[in-house]
Amino acid sequence: MGKGDAKAGGKGKGKQASGSDEAPAKGKGKAGKAADGLGTCTYVKARHVLCEKQGKINEAYKKLQDGWLSNGDKVPPAEFAKIAAEYSECPSGKKGGDLGWFPRGKMAGPFQDVAFNTPVGVTSAPFKSTHGYHIILSEGRKN
Repeated sequence: MGKGDAKAGGKGKGKQASGSDEAPAKGKGKAGKAADGLGTCTYVKARHVLCEKQGKINEAYKKLQDGWLSNGDKVPPAEFAKIAAEYSECPSGKKGGDLGWFPRGKMAGPFQDVAFNTPVGVTSAPFKSTHGYHIILSEGRKN
């Protein structure tokens, strides 16, 4: 993980010239989605939990809320991975829900929209796609 962080830091320095990178972070992602460049990256690295039934995804999300989200904390990827291994019905669940890096256009509509608009380190609320119900943890983005 250290290597990835260093890369992200290096890339971030180049972007800061625009000045828009840091400011919207205070608004928890809702304030300036368009202004912070979230929707413009080409690749996203993410983990997810997929459940066929809404009740099951809500149960998984409640565990994330009870452990971290309701305190305003970010869910650590290792802890999200445990929830994915326990609840996810996607084959990626065996790998802690890790989908790795994927390009824009690879994932189905709603999944792509959420994946590309969730700030790094943030866990999405449950949402529905053609495959079932998901929770996404965004782990990175690059062009």
